[in-house]
Amino acid sequence: MENKRLIKVPVMADLAAQDKKAEYLFWVGSAGSYDDRAKKITRAFVKILEHCKVSYAILGTEETDSGEVARRAGNEFLFQMQAMQNIETLKMYDVKKIITCDPHEFNTFKNEYSDLGGNYEVYHHTQIIDKLIKEGNLSLNDKEFSGKRITYHDPCYLGRGNNIYEEPRFVLSKLNSELVEMKQNRARSLCCGAGGAQMFKEAETGDKEVYELRTEHALEQNPDYIATACPFCMTMMEDGLKMKEKDDKIKVLDIAEIISISKNL
Repeated sequence: MENKRLIKVPVMADLAAQDKKAEYLFWVGSAGSYDDRAKKITRAFVKILEHCKVSYAILGTEETDSGEVARRAGNEFLFQMQAMQNIETLKMYDVKKIITCDPHEFNTFKNEYSDLGGNYEVYHHTQIIDKLIKEGNLSLNDKEFSGKRITYHDPCYLGRGNNIYEEPRFVLSKLNSELVEMKQNRARSLCCGAGGAQMFKEAETGDKEVYELRTEHALEQNPDYIATACPFCMTMMEDGLKMKEKDDKIKVLDIAEIISISKNL
């Protein structure tokens, strides 16, 4: 049963009114704010931050879209308008460090906002979880996933885009489970099919959808769980399992969800 404990998430504006600051801005992102499935990732990560007493805050109603999808879809004007608005908001709160659960947002803040004057230390949530474990602030003595087979799908914007391969695997290696690799992993990982704004367009004609093929790669490993680190990958892999009629046997979980469950947060 999901833990329904309510957490009062700190908001940047409230902290500023008290003349306080947070070390990290947690950028929730559009998926983490509005998509019902991705909201569970957001909640799981917040529970981890709270458990480890990390100094963080969100923008709340002041957060708008990063503009990432607009740029990928070819609307450069909308991207720059969104980006400059966000940069001004972040400047108002003197934000230096950003965490996000979305590799697309991660890539945009890390590699693209700097062209418009937005320079930040940007972290994906798997990097933060990795850091918390290595610093001794998050210990895992897991029973929930003991003896289970977990296969991890590398998100494009996290892996090939930013060379983040080891942190997610290190986190998963701390569970009492078996981490099994798909035949195409790390730099050779196949896209889930949702990147580059593909999530929001009609399927193209062809023998097989990309997400179906990637799901088949996962199923070849006979896993109990498919671990993801991106809300878009989450959607595509879950759709793939439904297509293959395996969604009642195999679960797709974000790494934050896996850690939250293992700690019973």
